[in-house]
Amino acid sequence: MQEVKIKRIYKHYKGDLYIVEDIATHSETLEKYVVYRGLYENSPLWVRPMNLFTDKVNKNGQIYRFELQNIKSNRE
Repeated sequence: MQEVKIKRIYKHYKGDLYIVEDIATHSETLEKYVVYRGLYENSPLWVRPMNLFTDKVNKNGQIYRFELQNIKSNRE
């Protein structure tokens, strides 16, 4: 599984960019979740299980559902 980096920008295989806000832990199952927000107007805050965020999809030229971009956030 690929490492997810907080405050870094990821590209979804469909093309939109997202910033990972944090990693959360489910209080009952201890499952890890990625908390992220789209870099587009009025984007809500999203949460996705870590294993689905780092899932392999092999679509539109991307291996992973979300791929780390070499773009630094000004929120770091």
